[in-house]
Amino acid sequence: MSTTTEDIRDVVKERYGQAALRVTSGGSSCCGASSTCGTDVDPITSNLYDEKQKQGLPEEAILASLGCGNPTALAQLKPGEVVLDLGSGGGIDVLLSAKRVGPTGKAFGLDMTDEMLALARENQKKSGIENVEFLKGEIERIPLPDNSIDVIISNCVINLSADKDKVLKEAFRVLKPGGRFAVSDVVTKGEMLPEIREKVLLWVGCIAGALEENDYRARLTAAGFVDVDLEPTRVYNVEDARAFLSGQGIDVDAIAPEVDGKFMSAFVRGTKPETASACCGPTCCN
Repeated sequence: MSTTTEDIRDVVKERYGQAALRVTSGGSSCCGASSTCGTDVDPITSNLYDEKQKQGLPEEAILASLGCGNPTALAQLKPGEVVLDLGSGGGIDVLLSAKRVGPTGKAFGLDMTDEMLALARENQKKSGIENVEFLKGEIERIPLPDNSIDVIISNCVINLSADKDKVLKEAFRVLKPGGRFAVSDVVTKGEMLPEIREKVLLWVGCIAGALEENDYRARLTAAGFVDVDLEPTRVYNVEDARAFLSGQGIDVDAIAPEVDGKFMSAFVRGTKPETASACCGPTCCN
């Protein structure tokens, strides 16, 4: 039986819903229900925010972080801008963005998981930050009008979508002309054998749909973005995966040459042109 888009969406909702419930019951989200939760420091989601950034944020917002980077620190947000976080989870990046854009700006968070939305709204209430709105919906169908957002951020979420092209087209649609796509995501460097990729993805359950870096660039360009760039922020080596993969009965040393350094967190950028149009000449538009 083939895996459908609905199957993938249901699995993601289940995992992230359970992650939110673990946080509200006093635990940690730990990368979306990995079997090693609570036993090891997760090499993907750990140490993404410094102490100054975390000041004033509820502990639950920090514990619920499932990201692979810190897009709010890299997106160069400006006062007065309107920001949208795709897959906002417990709300940490939305709350940080709201602080950066100030009272004249606004930060939206979009998530499809009821448990995460409830957690995020509670975290907003605790933080006292008012220029925030959390929306329920899917990143493939963003419930916002065309040309309404200055900056789109996301933190290790686009890789989870079964239809990444649709996500990128929707991001392009809601951005204002000149708007910025500025997300953290996990990508692969070069292609790997399918059986190797499958084994490694036992470890990186949060990033099962990670795109190859050149494929990511090409898809952004196809969606209409210009000034596309991909900057590695954290490269994972086989030692990061050793404890989890060994626990799955996998000979880590045997697969090391095929995986070492080939998964990485990256900051992915693109810009919607000031004049965004599919028209390529004087006669192609009516």
